[in-house]
Amino acid sequence: MEAKHLKKAAILALILVIGFTAFWEFYWRSNGFPVSYEDGSPLWSSKRGQVYKPIDKSTVFIGSSRIKFDLDIPTWEKLSGEEAVQLAFVGTNPQPLLQNLANDEKFKGKLIIDVTEGLFFSQRPQNLKRALDGIEYYNKWTPSQRMGELINYQVESRLVSMEESRFGLNDLLEDLELPNRKGVFSAPRFPKEFGLTHANRQDYMLPAFLKDTSLQNRQTMIWTGFYATDTTFKGIGGDTLLAVFKQVKSNIDKIKSRGGRVIFVRTPASGPFEAATKITHPRSKYWDPMLAYTNTEGIHYSDYPATDHFICPEWSHLSPSDAITYTTELVKTLKEKGWFSGSHLASNFKNK
Repeated sequence: MEAKHLKKAAILALILVIGFTAFWEFYWRSNGFPVSYEDGSPLWSSKRGQVYKPIDKSTVFIGSSRIKFDLDIPTWEKLSGEEAVQLAFVGTNPQPLLQNLANDEKFKGKLIIDVTEGLFFSQRPQNLKRALDGIEYYNKWTPSQRMGELINYQVESRLVSMEESRFGLNDLLEDLELPNRKGVFSAPRFPKEFGLTHANRQDYMLPAFLKDTSLQNRQTMIWTGFYATDTTFKGIGGDTLLAVFKQVKSNIDKIKSRGGRVIFVRTPASGPFEAATKITHPRSKYWDPMLAYTNTEGIHYSDYPATDHFICPEWSHLSPSDAITYTTELVKTLKEKGWFSGSHLASNFKNK
């Protein structure tokens, strides 16, 4: 008799779980949210393992969030005929990623480094954490974790509501934005319509974000709160900056010595964000000297008429349609520089 009651209870619980999941899924889909992926260390690690393809078959990208938004991977792969391996992390200094690839003797491919000056030249530990956590996870990645990632991918690819960082209970509670206790700080909440992630780790804005100026203004206020528009901020200089140049050069030289290629890109920004960057991190002190010191070529968006005019919806990242245009122009410029021309041109990049 007891077993019969337990069976009924189990069936009822299953019906409730399925019903709630279906309702929750319908609710978010009806609000315009498509499938998006949890962009944490497991997804990053699955891409990190793809950097060993022949030099004429793929390009690896590292950087911060701009290259994740601004590189339209389907456009890249269609026009270039090769794979894009996206390893950038949002809000992160990419130098640990550069060092990780430089110290990997098996990596002999092409690398594009996206530079967001306020992060790339930052010495703050919080701007290194995501990269360091991703590298540590990849180095300790167990077979069971790999299998778990595959299973999770299959579930995430079908259910919108499975993205924990956007629709999980903790995330929804934080959306309430209750007042903090005295002395307690919590980071501002990004709009859910901003920064969704495809399975290839490309980020994008939803149409709702592009149409709603209140959401855009909310995001620009967050950048202001992060001091991204503070023109009184002083970037690193002197021996500290020189040490960064030396470390970057050392890592790039290791990759070049194995036949790999490296190039810097500076992706678009606009409005007060870009205006402040020009004051706090002028090209004459950071971008240009870094290219000269590391003997590495760079592509700065403002040097090309086809890319110097973009208006970012929230000052810092391109819309999906502009990302297609930017990627098209980036591939065009790289083709002119022989980036896709095979290993026989590697020495040209090594010596520039």
